[in-house]
Amino acid sequence: MDRHDLPGGTTAENVADAHQADIKIQHKFGCKGLTYWFDEPTGAAFCLVDAPSAEHVKAMHDNAHGLIPHKIIEVDPGIVRSFLGRIEDPIMEKTSDGANMNIINDPAFRTIMAIDLKESLLIRKNPTYKSSTKQLDLINDFINKSLIQYKGLEVNHTGESLLSSFADANNAVLCALNIMDHFKSLVNESSQNNISLHIGLNAGVPVTDEKDIFGDTVLLAKRLCDLAKDKVMVSTEVRNQFHGAHANIFTNNKSLGSLNPTEENYLTLLMDKTETIWNDTSFTVDELCRILGMSKSQLNRRTKLVTGKSPNNLIKDIRLKRALRMIKNQKGNIAEIAYETGFNSPAYFSKCFQERFGVLPSSYAKHKKEYLYQ
Repeated sequence: MDRHDLPGGTTAENVADAHQADIKIQHKFGCKGLTYWFDEPTGAAFCLVDAPSAEHVKAMHDNAHGLIPHKIIEVDPGIVRSFLGRIEDPIMEKTSDGANMNIINDPAFRTIMAIDLKESLLIRKNPTYKSSTKQLDLINDFINKSLIQYKGLEVNHTGESLLSSFADANNAVLCALNIMDHFKSLVNESSQNNISLHIGLNAGVPVTDEKDIFGDTVLLAKRLCDLAKDKVMVSTEVRNQFHGAHANIFTNNKSLGSLNPTEENYLTLLMDKTETIWNDTSFTVDELCRILGMSKSQLNRRTKLVTGKSPNNLIKDIRLKRALRMIKNQKGNIAEIAYETGFNSPAYFSKCFQERFGVLPSSYAKHKKEYLYQ
């Protein structure tokens, strides 16, 4: 998939003509133009092409119309369909003389929702296991129904969070609130609850500087999801896209939260830097201060304000979540995983793991199939 940032004044008709020019000569370059998306107000166009390489796509475009893409990434057609709803030209209306209208003005801009129900570890022998399993099933069923109701697409995407894609930001926000309200009603009806729900929303286009489709959009949605315990966290971009009769929903709904642009930029900077060296045993808060050019007091204040955690606890939580995943996937013994996730001592790692998840890592490794949430 490629991205074209077209000059002002480019129309949907111009892009349709360019697409047809590609199709006329595509065989010469071993390419097949499958479809495209275009947003006339912003001039952003995205082409989906079956081709041997990015260079073949560039050559086809150059010879057909000279509109060279600004960025090209390799994509899985199934993932494209799950995000954007199609991998072929939409069915066109016919003109009065029976000809097909082949002009597409369909933006690729999408709102991505990340949902996480995997917060607690609960062993089967726990008396609340069955009730929690039932609650989890009810919530998942309701999520599926809500996605249908609000025209969301479940994304066939690897990762821990459930991802879904919406063409309309209003639908995404209302869907998220519907799910959260239902979750809270289930929690209020239950005397014991071991499930917490996190929902994060972000919006963007499929091809940016990342190598994955919607890569940076998904990343921020997941980061907001991590912050959003029992509420819906939305990005600045989603708030900017929200419109209509429900526009005041952000000031009147306690289940909605958001960061201002400065806080959002800090979260991105903080997590980008932290996630590159989180597993280095020499990585400390002092090192993070040096990287970000902040004093300890500044780092502590800003990090707590945005994430609700101290820098030390943030780093530790990242390491423990990665360790949990590695144990689940049998990526080494406990000592090896402790060192690989940045802990200086297996004993200290076990202590922190038990404090965070309520079970020793050795016990989890031995009985992980008995746990409800992994």
